[in-house]
Amino acid sequence: MATSGTNSFALDLNDIIEEAYERTGIEVRTGYQYRTARRSFNLLTIEWANRGINLWTIEQGQIVMNTGQITYPIPIDTIDLLDHVVRTGSDTTQIDININRVSESTYSTYPNKNATGRPIQVWINRQTGSSYVTSITLASTILSTDTTITLSSTNGLPATGFITLDNEVILYQNVSGNQLLNCFRGQNNTTAAGHSSGAVVTVNNLPSINVWPSPNAPGNQYTFVYWRLRRLQDAGDGTNTPDIPFRLVPCLVAGLAYYLGVKSPEVPPDRIGMLKADYEQQWEFASTEDREKAANRYVPRMVLY
Repeated sequence: MATSGTNSFALDLNDIIEEAYERTGIEVRTGYQYRTARRSFNLLTIEWANRGINLWTIEQGQIVMNTGQITYPIPIDTIDLLDHVVRTGSDTTQIDININRVSESTYSTYPNKNATGRPIQVWINRQTGSSYVTSITLASTILSTDTTITLSSTNGLPATGFITLDNEVILYQNVSGNQLLNCFRGQNNTTAAGHSSGAVVTVNNLPSINVWPSPNAPGNQYTFVYWRLRRLQDAGDGTNTPDIPFRLVPCLVAGLAYYLGVKSPEVPPDRIGMLKADYEQQWEFASTEDREKAANRYVPRMVLY
């Protein structure tokens, strides 16, 4: 007997919700049941991010570093950076050099954060990506090339950070009086542009990296190359295929069934215990499979005194 010849089986969100409810012993009848299941789905994916590395959410990115710029934004949906190097040259002359990650407490002790050289250390500032509109406005018109920006006030602004004027995100590295100094324009994939007096300032809490020393090479010689762990995509409107590989679908269904059972009063406690045990078992299977398969290699470091 011939086999199907296909291996594309996948469940959309509606199928996953129905399967999860069936495991709780509940029949799906109302639109609210789908709505609350989508909410539980999104919470479940956040739990997965907290449990550990999801290999399919690892992405590579790079940032061209500018002379004198210390802080650089990274994508808002970044959970953390796993690895990173500083790249010099290109094509056949490309060289990747290790850059060490340091903690906030270590970075804060550097007496001269504006020291220049090849960046050798990085602090990853894991902000929320949220923003808020202020009552501060632009005091005078600026051009797309201006690096000093005068505002109506700087009260409440961080000593360094990101702001948005119209559609442009701007990094400022110092504050003096009502002025933002050492501004780097067109950050976070926006375009530097002129702005009229009175434009409203929005403060952005963007996740970012701070490098030390500050890049000293002209012509954008250094590139920060990183591998990041991103958030899982949201559940969507119910017709989407989840942002999850096939090998973790059983764990997803089991976890969603447990979440739905916990908040459904008609599900008996013993069944909830069974759903939880099944979820933990499926997570153990999935997390054991979803890992690096490469062998570890340890090399002793020789230090001579």
